[in-house]
Amino acid sequence: MIQWFPGHMHLTKVLNKQDLADPDRTALWLAHYNALPGTRAIALDASMTTPAKALIKACFELAPNRGGMVKPMRVLICGIPNVGKSTLINTLTGKRAAKTGDEAGVTKVEQRIALADDFYLYDTPGVLWPRIIVAKSGYNLAASGAVGRNAFDEQEVALELLDYLKTHYPQLLEARFKLEGAATLSDEQLLEAIGRKRGALQGGKQVNLQKAAEIVIYDFRSSVLGRITLETPEEFAQWLAAGQTLDAQRQLKKDAIELDRKIRFKQVPRPDRRGG
Repeated sequence: MIQWFPGHMHLTKVLNKQDLADPDRTALWLAHYNALPGTRAIALDASMTTPAKALIKACFELAPNRGGMVKPMRVLICGIPNVGKSTLINTLTGKRAAKTGDEAGVTKVEQRIALADDFYLYDTPGVLWPRIIVAKSGYNLAASGAVGRNAFDEQEVALELLDYLKTHYPQLLEARFKLEGAATLSDEQLLEAIGRKRGALQGGKQVNLQKAAEIVIYDFRSSVLGRITLETPEEFAQWLAAGQTLDAQRQLKKDAIELDRKIRFKQVPRPDRRGG
C-alpha cells in the first residue's frame, strides 16, 4: 500500500496471511521493515475485519492532509500475485468488491473502489520483477502460488521446498507425513517417501513423483504443514548478494561477447555493391 508525496514516497508494508506464517519470523520481518526510512510495516490476516480496518487509520497518518471531497484519499494496493490484495479490499469494503481466487492472475485490470465518499482504493493486478536474480526467490514465489503453474516445474520446486523445510522445519514434515529422520534424507528420497506415504503410486508400485510434488506444494500453500516462512531478512540479504554477484558476472560475459562480435564485424570487409 503506497502513498506518494512530492519529492519522496511513504509506504506501508502489509505482511498479509500472518496466520499462515512463522510468528517468530514475522517479528523479524516487521523489525526489518520498520527500521527502514519512510516505511511502516504491519502484519495481518486480510480476512479479519479489525486488523484490516487499522489500515485506514494508517493511511491518514501517512497522509494527514488528505480527506474530504476536495482532496480525497487515494490508496494504491499493489504487490506480487496471490498475496490477498483483493481479499483485503473486500474486507475493507465489507462486500465482494474485488474478484478473488487461490491462484495467480485473478485480477486482470486496475479497478477503483470507493471505500467512502472521500476514500478510494485502487486494486491492481499482481506484478513480479522483470528479472528475478535471486534463484531461491523464484522457487519460493512458485511454491507460494505467486507464479502461474505453467511457468514452473512442480517437481523441481517441490525438491527445493523440501530442501529448505528439512533443514528449518523437519518436525513439521515428520508430523504431517508420518516420517522419521526427515533431515537425514536427500531431497529426492524425501519426495519419494512422501509419495509412498500418501499413496502417490503408479504401475509397479513406483512413486509418481509428479503427484508427490503436487501434494507437497498443496500442503505447504494450504498451511496443512504448519506455520512456515521460507526466508529471514538475513537469509534474503545473503541470497541477494550472491545473486547480484552472479548477475554481474553474467553481464560481463555478455558484454565481452558483444564486444568481440563488434570487433569481428568491423574486420570483415563490406561487399562491393557497385554494379560490375
